[in-house]
Amino acid sequence: MGMKPISISDITARRFVLGRQALWPGRRFAGQAGTAQALQAIEALQLDPLNVVARSHDIAMLGRVQGYQPEYLYQAAYEKRQLFDYGGGLFMYPMSELPYWRPTMQRMREHWRWGTFSREHPDVIAQVLEALRERGPLGNRDFEGNKRVVSYRGRKDTALALFALWLTGDIMIHHRRGFDRYYDLSERVAPPEHAWSASEQASEAYFGLKSIAFLGLLREKSWATNLYGYLGYKPAPPAVEKELSALYEQNSIVAVNVAGSKERWLALASDLPYLEALEAGQIPSAWQISGATTRQEVTFLAPLEIVSARGRAKQLFGFEYIWEVYKPVEQRHWGYYTLPILYGDSLVARIDLKLERKTGTLQVKGFWLEDEASAADVDFADALGKGLARFFSFVKASRLDTSALQPQKLRDHIQKYFE
Repeated sequence: MGMKPISISDITARRFVLGRQALWPGRRFAGQAGTAQALQAIEALQLDPLNVVARSHDIAMLGRVQGYQPEYLYQAAYEKRQLFDYGGGLFMYPMSELPYWRPTMQRMREHWRWGTFSREHPDVIAQVLEALRERGPLGNRDFEGNKRVVSYRGRKDTALALFALWLTGDIMIHHRRGFDRYYDLSERVAPPEHAWSASEQASEAYFGLKSIAFLGLLREKSWATNLYGYLGYKPAPPAVEKELSALYEQNSIVAVNVAGSKERWLALASDLPYLEALEAGQIPSAWQISGATTRQEVTFLAPLEIVSARGRAKQLFGFEYIWEVYKPVEQRHWGYYTLPILYGDSLVARIDLKLERKTGTLQVKGFWLEDEASAADVDFADALGKGLARFFSFVKASRLDTSALQPQKLRDHIQKYFE
């Protein structure tokens, strides 16, 4: 029969999702060691090359790790081999789960695009593997290519071969220069203790739970779609229904009713203690922090932050957020690189930032409050000033331009953090 459904308030739901993603009540990890621990806790981190003020994944880790620096993520992934990046969406995952990805990688050999490419171009695949075997690690720039191609994944046939081999798990990312990938044979990259493959059944069971853990709370009707993203194929409805029923019967998951929502939600049964503590108005002991809370210092959320991207900001916080970086200027409502601002357990404002690297100037190109009354809140002004000061230091800026930050009173208040 499984566990009885539980009911929680919308505030508990919001705090749980934030806390499950280590964003609330504040940073609970620190330094280089804390970077790998944070990623283990949050399940996955989406990477992005765009660097307007800082890269999305670095902004995300800054919100979770005290004293975070971009080299910490690099060291954890490419020197200590605690993490690996994989997939068309380009996420970074704990290295310990690599064996569960191998069945998915094996299925990529039959992919309608990349499997077909590999079968139709065996000579290019062999050429790339041989070069890596003899000279690796190598990047796309190290191959001249045999012919030009038209693809969003590269302009040379060797670039497509590298991508296909990466998806099938034959090669892995050895390191990066800037954001450019350098590959090597998987057996040279993956630590020996992770050089095995889980069974199809074990992989499906693992990702059945991970798809929920990553989001914290997941709509029951969306579970199959999310699972498909990990497995690389779409299970038939009867199989989906059977697997979900098995998770209920095994007491691995629990159904959740959220106040104000007509939908049925899923959470991990292992997360029940957190939900119960939050519903009782308590902060789970495992979430205790040593530094400032998000009430004392705001956090700027990354554009690809899982708690706010792809419509979740509206769903959880009643906050409209669309990353407008790929929109034409005339269609932007806010700004090019606008970040939501987390204050306490709420999204209360947006800020559009840019780092002018020639002059070292951190520019506030736009700032929008959800509630204009917040401008008169001294506690919020202090929290905003502290958050902006941390970000200023993180991007190694030497000058701050807040001329676009209104109202004037708020701008004057936060200036004391830069004197």
